[in-house]
Amino acid sequence: MAFWAHTHKDPASWQPLRDHLENVAQQAALKAKPFGEEGKARLAGILHDLGKYGDLFQLRLEGKAKGLDHWSAGAHVALFEYRMADVALAVQGHHIGLQSGSRESLKEMKLREDGQGFPSELRLSETDLEVLKERLRADGLELPPPSQAQIQPATSAAAMLDTRMLFSALVDADFLDTERHMQGEVRPTPPPLQAERALERLEAHLQKLAQNPDWPEHIRGLRQQVSHACARAAQQNHPLFTLTAPTGLGKTLAMLRFALGRAVRDPRIRRIVVVLPYLSILDQTARVYRELFRDFGPHYILEDHSLAYRPLREEASDEQDLAERERRLLTENWEAPIILTTHVQLLESLHSNRPSACRKLHNLAGSVLLFDEVQTLPTHLAVPTLKTLSRLASEKYGSVVVFATATQPAFDALDEQVARGEPQGWRPVEIIPSPEDLHRQSHRVRVEWRLESSTPWSELVEELAGHKQALVVLNLKRQAHALFRLAEERGLEGLFHLSTALCPAHRLRVLEKIQAALEEGRSCRLVSTQVVEAGVDLDFPLGYRALGPLEAIAQTAGRVNRHALREEGLLVIFLPEEEGYPDPAYARAAALTRALQAEGGLDLGPAAFRRYYQSLYRLQDVSDEEMENLLLTQNYAGLARRYRLIETPAVNVVVPYNEEARALMEEARQRGIGADWVRRARAYAVPYFLPKGGPPPFLEPVSLRRGCAEAPDWFLSPEADRYHPHLGFTPEEGGAVVI
Repeated sequence: MAFWAHTHKDPASWQPLRDHLENVAQQAALKAKPFGEEGKARLAGILHDLGKYGDLFQLRLEGKAKGLDHWSAGAHVALFEYRMADVALAVQGHHIGLQSGSRESLKEMKLREDGQGFPSELRLSETDLEVLKERLRADGLELPPPSQAQIQPATSAAAMLDTRMLFSALVDADFLDTERHMQGEVRPTPPPLQAERALERLEAHLQKLAQNPDWPEHIRGLRQQVSHACARAAQQNHPLFTLTAPTGLGKTLAMLRFALGRAVRDPRIRRIVVVLPYLSILDQTARVYRELFRDFGPHYILEDHSLAYRPLREEASDEQDLAERERRLLTENWEAPIILTTHVQLLESLHSNRPSACRKLHNLAGSVLLFDEVQTLPTHLAVPTLKTLSRLASEKYGSVVVFATATQPAFDALDEQVARGEPQGWRPVEIIPSPEDLHRQSHRVRVEWRLESSTPWSELVEELAGHKQALVVLNLKRQAHALFRLAEERGLEGLFHLSTALCPAHRLRVLEKIQAALEEGRSCRLVSTQVVEAGVDLDFPLGYRALGPLEAIAQTAGRVNRHALREEGLLVIFLPEEEGYPDPAYARAAALTRALQAEGGLDLGPAAFRRYYQSLYRLQDVSDEEMENLLLTQNYAGLARRYRLIETPAVNVVVPYNEEARALMEEARQRGIGADWVRRARAYAVPYFLPKGGPPPFLEPVSLRRGCAEAPDWFLSPEADRYHPHLGFTPEEGGAVVI
């Protein structure tokens, strides 16, 4: 009797199960080779579809059965015959996601005689393991001898990463073999890293920048200091680094110089992953990198984020469409030499349990991970994040991690907590020889603290009227709207607004206008929320910042006299007439900043930030008991739900910004929404907190393309008068607006 793995549109081309299992085993072993787990990966590949040898599954392929569990049989064998909990979890999760590795959950992997599968609404394709194993052997496949080893449930974040990496190798191999069977060879082969050639190109580019007459000589010198320090650090063998350098000193290219230099001398390095918090920074970085390596072959630079997608027609009809289809395939498993992605994408994937999110993780072995603006990492996630990244930077995986920012958190103070129950802690090496000296040499901004009493909006508007170019950053969207409207009534010229009330496409357009106005010396008065604070290349002579956390103040300072074209810029820290903050943690950090300033003054140097962060860690409990328990019990599904960089119940509202946005609305009405629609719609979506009573009448619900149910987190707002040309989405009075 022939046993099949997959059907095909051509009845004569069904895939034999033996071929699929052997292909997946070989590919999984190859993918796990960089971290030394070829044997486990091969075993997982052989066992992952063991249940497909059941008669019921073969009937399912003929459309005569449904609701089957074909993974529990292989998981049972992996656990109870080979005593490998990680292999068992990977096999069990290759369709339903990683579950739990606790002792109690592992016991439940034993096959039930009544035929109930996992989840309980499914039934096993076969309850007799001997039948399945005999059919596998008769198909010409061999299993190794059983083991008598003791099953040892794991209790660490390191062990969870180990299982996810094995899981990643298995599910990627499974996806790829299935894809090849269904569609043929469709994936492009990306170019290699070519580290030596890329480093030569980068260093030639840096030499040109060093002669750039648009920058003052002393700034060019400081940029070279940072770049040379990164080149020297690349010769060290340490796996963990920090890069503490003020804004505007070329950290982005300096980090790349470090990564390529490390790759030249370390044969394990095969990939560079640049991890950024905001799409605005990512877009700027991608443009620089693409220009720098434009002749290194297609897909040398791979962007993986929500706004990287361009619309596709149903059939690839030109080179651009073909390139976009290839790019989307490569983002599924990060098969490219240089990846640009977001903090959310990378860190949530590293703590995920879903096959689609985890399938790229094995490609992080042998990578240099460059994290920019690391101060944006939520405090309560710091310890589990550092535990996972520390394991990734261990000898087993051969990766290197760099944390870069002008406002370096004192994460090394958490070393003891990171090391608790783990193989290693968090002890990075600083790349800059003397960050404090570099800060003093790069002084560009004088900070004036006005915290004795609040500043009325009307007084602030009058001050703005006296300055041709100025930036104001506020903590809440409603504050920014109030100040903007008052300035508009006063008739101030060159008035702009930035916040998440503007959809991403709109924000990018406004940024372009602001940059042009600043460069041309025209009137430019920007009223913004925190969206302007990190990685946005703006250079104002004057800034106003509502009292907030010290790192937020420093980020605003980075938009003032950014390129040191003036002798000194000015940043005024003030109390707004309506003092309010996004959340309690933000309010506590702002209060701490005020207290430290009152105690003895604050500058924006590394020593001040160390003092600030150490106080903040005492003030805000960095431990999360629920998350610690999820790590101890190896609860993958629970941890994936708990680990969220952006904790918000906000829904996505598509706004009528332009014709493309309105076309997407009509498409959603006519066809419902699917994954491709969501990717295209993100450029025109704003976040919105639903009122307790449910969606207001001005929000139009949309249906999912499959199943016809209403999408719980996507809505349309087609009314043009609810999308202000300057302030963006302005819902009815009383509607909740996010920061």
